[in-house]
Amino acid sequence: MTEGPLAAYRALTRAQTLRHDPAQELAAEKLQSLHNALRGYEPSSGQGGWRDMFGMRRRRESPPQGLYLFGGVGRGKSMLMDLFYESAPVQRKRRTHFHAFMLEVHDRWHRWRADRATAQGGNRNDDPMPFLARSMADTGWLLCFDEFHVVDVADAMILGRLFTALFDLGVVVVATSNWPPDDLYKDGLQRARFLPFIELLKERMDVLELDSGLDYRMARLRRHPVYHAPLGRAASRALAHAFDELTDSARGRADSLRVKGRTLPVPRAARGVAWFAYEDLCEQPLGAADYLAIAERYKTVIIDGVPRFNEAKRNQAKRFMTLIDALYEHRTKAVIAAETEPARLFDTESHAFELDRTVSRLMEMQSAEYLEAPHLT
Repeated sequence: MTEGPLAAYRALTRAQTLRHDPAQELAAEKLQSLHNALRGYEPSSGQGGWRDMFGMRRRRESPPQGLYLFGGVGRGKSMLMDLFYESAPVQRKRRTHFHAFMLEVHDRWHRWRADRATAQGGNRNDDPMPFLARSMADTGWLLCFDEFHVVDVADAMILGRLFTALFDLGVVVVATSNWPPDDLYKDGLQRARFLPFIELLKERMDVLELDSGLDYRMARLRRHPVYHAPLGRAASRALAHAFDELTDSARGRADSLRVKGRTLPVPRAARGVAWFAYEDLCEQPLGAADYLAIAERYKTVIIDGVPRFNEAKRNQAKRFMTLIDALYEHRTKAVIAAETEPARLFDTESHAFELDRTVSRLMEMQSAEYLEAPHLT
């Protein structure tokens, strides 16, 4: 992987692991250019080492232009980001989901204010931005963001100042997004104050649309069933195959969501796909807010081990129905392994109307029309 993302991409197409796509290859070439520019680059602001202590900072060096890669779902943005990140010739680098990054920013902001308020002579009106930018830059001066999107007014109001400070520290940013920069925070509150941030992104990052017209991952998913019954070895193999197909064989790792001040664990996730056991979702005291957070974050949710519901499991059945409603409303794709087919899944008289609706939605979520519909966030 030391040669860079372009060589890695071409190796995958030669091995027929990937189908050659001119738009993807162009993006790989752009990422290769950045890879080359990063060789030997080091932020001139330093990272608190001995050179800073003795005033021996390096001559100021202009950082390479970052890259903002946008396009529809399933075009290969995350896969290309992986190839770039794994081979990037940078000592301190970090890749994270943009939503998780902003949660961390707000957490550090609040902790800084609390510390300043309780410190001797602290002033709550001090500006936390230099501290925030430095602390985030210390985690990596190459920052790679998946799913760059802005919907929260609190995020929108601080992004311009935060990224100005990060860029001044020499941080290089690469981001993937479903939206072009000009559509970020569209129709949001006080959007006029957000527009300078959009111009900053376009100034400090090359912008490239990845638009091959094909959703490769969903095309793979449409070739296979998304509802598997009965439970057993065959259903488990089908879920594992779906995860591999939808993540380009990424290993996946634990993730988490913040919901109303609580942490919701996600056992395994990669490239917009989350894998849960049924017990993780419906045997726990979760509610609509939790399921909405899952549906918004992930484009596909895999659920293993759904049982047949009887009257003794009416509370779990209600949670399952709420979960399916949230996934359906966001057009989140669902790959499910269950004890039986949807029409025989509920053996209970409770929630009769919701039962019929859930069965109908489970059937529709297997259709080509649903699988081709874009994910709604």
